[in-house]
Amino acid sequence: MWWKRRKRAQRYGVAERTKFPAGFWVIWSTVALDMVGFGMVVPILGRYADRFGASGFEVGLLFTSFSIAQFFFAPFMGRLSDRIGRKPVIIISLLGTAVGSFVTGAAGTLWLLFLGRFLDGASGASVSVAQSAITDIAPPEQRARLLGMLGAAFGVGFVLGPAIGGLAALGGPHVPFYVAGVFALCNAVAAFIRLPETNQNTGKARDVTQLPSRRRSFAWNKFTITALLSGTAFAGFEATFALFGERRFDLTEGSAAAVFLVVGVMLVVVQGGLIGPLTKAFGSQRLLIAGFASLIAGFLVLSIAEVWVLLFLALALLSLGQGLVTPSLTSVVADSASPERRGEVLGVQQSAGALSRIIGPAIAGLLFDHAGVAWPYVVAAVLTGAALATVSRRKSTP
Repeated sequence: MWWKRRKRAQRYGVAERTKFPAGFWVIWSTVALDMVGFGMVVPILGRYADRFGASGFEVGLLFTSFSIAQFFFAPFMGRLSDRIGRKPVIIISLLGTAVGSFVTGAAGTLWLLFLGRFLDGASGASVSVAQSAITDIAPPEQRARLLGMLGAAFGVGFVLGPAIGGLAALGGPHVPFYVAGVFALCNAVAAFIRLPETNQNTGKARDVTQLPSRRRSFAWNKFTITALLSGTAFAGFEATFALFGERRFDLTEGSAAAVFLVVGVMLVVVQGGLIGPLTKAFGSQRLLIAGFASLIAGFLVLSIAEVWVLLFLALALLSLGQGLVTPSLTSVVADSASPERRGEVLGVQQSAGALSRIIGPAIAGLLFDHAGVAWPYVVAAVLTGAALATVSRRKSTP
C-alpha cells in the first residue's frame, strides 16, 4: 500500500516521487489541445490565402497579424486574469479562438482572413494565463519543471496538429479551420467543466484599464528586455533556416521540415524530461544562464557550419539552449512577481515574445539578403549575449 511505500522511503532515505499539483493535467491538456488546433492551420494558411489572390507580402502580413494581436492583448489578458481569475479568461480565449477559426474557414475575402487571424492571435494571448495558472498551483521548487512540461504540451500540439490538419484538408481547404474551431469549442466546454480556478488573489489586482508605472513599464523590465532579445534571435533563426539549409546543404522543403520536427522533439525531451532534475540540481537562474550560453554557441557554430557534423552540433546546442531558456525564464519571471500581479507580468513577457516574432524574421531576412548567409546567426549570438548580460544583472522585482 502507498503508506507502506512512504514509510520505507522515509526509513531508507529514498525520495518519494513528486506528485503533480491538483489541476495540473487539466491545464496541460487544455494547452495541448489548443496547440493542436493552432498546429493544424499554420502549415496550410499560406496556400489557403493564395486562393484569395494574396501576394507573398500579404501572406507574411497575415502571419504577422497574429503576433501583433498577441503583442497588444497579452498584457491585458494577464491583468484581467489577475482580477477576475484564470479560468474565465482561458474559457473566453478558447471561445475567441473558435470564432477566429470559423471566420477564417468561412472567409470569402482576404480582409476576413486577416480578421480571423487577428481574433485568433488576440485569443492566443491566453498562453501566459495558462502559465500563470501553473505558477499559482506549483511550489516554487517545482515551477520550472511544471512549466517545462507545459512547454512540452506545445511540442505535442505542433507534432499532432499538422498531421490532423493534413487529413482534414482532404475534405477541402476550408475543413481544417472548421475542425480547429470545433477543437477550440470543445476545449472551452471541457475547461468550463473541469478546469479549476487557481488564482486565490482575484480582486486584489488593480483595475485592468490602468497602465503600469514607468518603473514597471516595458522598457524598464529587464526580464521583458531579455525575452525580447532572445526571442528576436531565435525567431530569426526559425525564419531563415530553410534558406540557409538550401544554400549550404541543399535541403529541400521536406528535409527542412524534418529538421524542425527533430528540433521540436528535442525541445519536448528537454522541457518535459530534463528540466525538472536539472532545476532541482542547479536552480532556474543558473539554467537560464547555461541556456543562453548554449544558444550563443549554437548560433556561432551554425554560422560557420558547412559540414553535416557542425550542423548537427549547432542544432543540438540550439535545442538544448532553447529548451532550458523557455521554462527557466518563465519561472524566474514568476518568482519575481507578487501573486496578485503574476498574470500581468507573464502577459508582458508573452507580449515581448510576440514582438520578437514580428521583428526577428524581418531583421534576419534583411541580413541574409544583404550581409550574407552567416550574418543572421552572428547577430543572433550577439542579441543572445545581450540577453545574457541583461538577465545576469542584480535581481530587481517588477
